[in-house]
Amino acid sequence: MIKPLLIFLLLPFAIFAQNKSEKRLLKKADKIHARAYTVDTHADAPINMMDMEGFDVGAKHKYEEDGTQIDFPRMKEGGMDAMFFAVYLAQGKRMPEANAEAKEKALKIFKKIHESVEKNAASVELVTSAKEGFKAHKKGKIGIFIGMENGWPIGTDLTNLKMFYDLGLRYITLAHSFNNDLSDSSGDPEGDEHGGLSKLGEECIAEMNRLGIVVDVSHLSDSAFYDVMRLSKAPVFASHSSCRALCDVKRNMTDEMIKTLASKGGVIQINFVADFLKKPSADVAVSIKTIRMQTMKAETSPEEKKKLNAELRQIKYKYPSDVPTVKDVVNHIDHVVKLVGIDHVGIGMDMDGGSDVIGVEDVSKIKNVTIELLKRGYSAKAIRKIWGGNTMRVLAAAENLSKNM
Repeated sequence: MIKPLLIFLLLPFAIFAQNKSEKRLLKKADKIHARAYTVDTHADAPINMMDMEGFDVGAKHKYEEDGTQIDFPRMKEGGMDAMFFAVYLAQGKRMPEANAEAKEKALKIFKKIHESVEKNAASVELVTSAKEGFKAHKKGKIGIFIGMENGWPIGTDLTNLKMFYDLGLRYITLAHSFNNDLSDSSGDPEGDEHGGLSKLGEECIAEMNRLGIVVDVSHLSDSAFYDVMRLSKAPVFASHSSCRALCDVKRNMTDEMIKTLASKGGVIQINFVADFLKKPSADVAVSIKTIRMQTMKAETSPEEKKKLNAELRQIKYKYPSDVPTVKDVVNHIDHVVKLVGIDHVGIGMDMDGGSDVIGVEDVSKIKNVTIELLKRGYSAKAIRKIWGGNTMRVLAAAENLSKNM
């Protein structure tokens, strides 16, 4: 009888010690975020800004109520200093009329981002370089960079690149889930069309290098990835990808790809989409893939996409063992660090585009990632590199190459 009684008496002290330890870690995480320049390389907030009636990115929302994950107040609350807002379009038909329509839709997204930043100018700033990002941070302002997910709006006219660059574009994910005129995609059910990059895609890389636009290899087929690595004179990154060794899906990068990326000074930013972090069971995987492919079709309406995404969340939470936690995220970070070192990993959460991690339900909770990194022995210096330092190095390298070409 003495032993159970002793455990009962000691239990409050154990809980107290645990709470004290958690508070100490949170305090340390707060200090790190106060000094760090935290950057997320892939944020799909513009989807809600464009498609959700009445959605205001400058007002605080609740994930539990509307399923959204990003707004400026929650960025501030979480200690997120900057995000690359994605100009995203699902791949549609590849013909002159459709390309022109894609361009116009992209321009509307650029306009919406600019308007939202201007509306919140007291606390938010559009930034287009590492230097501008750091300056905004010193002023206490959130920085909004712009990336493009899917090069479809470029069409077959590479002069569009300069126009998009002038609007603030600083990276392009060449293709999305289907092949386009620039590149093969890892997700196209028809397989490779160009055997990697097309001739136009190769010319696009050269023009992006000239302008200082980072090439993003996320979503690309393996052969297209290696074409980019062969052709780009500037370091590139994978704005929202994870490790195939830990989760065997084509969207993720193999160890050999990560080594090649790192050898050229690049960075893989870990994606927080559930099925790219932790492979779900077979039945769940089929359901997730079916819904995801439907949401990616250009003809799917915003209302249908909202219903499909809600259905996707329900499927995942019906099977909690298939939903990743913060530990799964850091497992992928650990894998990259062990493989190629601390200088080649970052974070691209894909929030509002499928991100679904227990513990980081929205951008206000990103310090839970920092806490897990601290638990595993990462130094403050290493965490600052992961949370933005490595990404800013790649952006600055692309800028410097452009200036010297």
